[in-house]
Amino acid sequence: MLTEHIRAVFAASYRTYGYRRVHAELMRSGVRVDDELVRRLMRAARLCPVQVKPRRGLTVAARTAGVIPDLVKRDFTAAAPGKKLVGDITQINTGEGTLYLATVIDCYSKSILGWSVDKHYNAGIVSAAMTMAAGRIRLPDGAIFHSDRGSQYTSYEFSRLLRQEGVRQSVGRTGICFDNAMAESFFGKLKTEWIHHRSFATRAEAQREVIKFVEGFYNTRRLHSALGYRPPLEALDEWFTKHQAA
Repeated sequence: MLTEHIRAVFAASYRTYGYRRVHAELMRSGVRVDDELVRRLMRAARLCPVQVKPRRGLTVAARTAGVIPDLVKRDFTAAAPGKKLVGDITQINTGEGTLYLATVIDCYSKSILGWSVDKHYNAGIVSAAMTMAAGRIRLPDGAIFHSDRGSQYTSYEFSRLLRQEGVRQSVGRTGICFDNAMAESFFGKLKTEWIHHRSFATRAEAQREVIKFVEGFYNTRRLHSALGYRPPLEALDEWFTKHQAA
């Protein structure tokens, strides 16, 4: 009976959960069980989560970019929503050609506050993602947006948008993925758990799957270990509920 519970949780996660997240989901639903037993039963049932594939970086640093500091220093935690944001761009291959995805992630709740997809790889896509994030929650004074040194992020268009929103800009070093590890980690999950197991004839198909993963699974249902195995939007809503009550 417990194995059937495990199979149901595993299937609902689209075969992405390892035993720790399956165990956490069972506990959230009231099934009291040891995590080691979950691991053994998953192994016996041959329930193996999808595996990581390597990702090729897209960063092309702008030679004309001015001096922008690193205000994050690999600390991807925050005391409140919107206080610290990170972003990056990745590509998704389709039968029509490449589709690019830009994201803005909240370091407090780990939620994807902003995203944008486009067939063009320019400043417009990162600006659209940032505009969505700024419209989703009120960004606090002194908010930081951190990214790599890609030309899209160091462009005048994007820097002007950050100034208009009252957001301080921060960038990591060129070619050092750990300086933007949180954004890299999300794309790893997207590719490993969702994209690499599908093929897309058109960009529209790929876009639908991106939205399904971000808004239909990752933000609302996927348990995040850094949040005590809670979904990102649950952590975000809890913070606003507490502070509105206060």
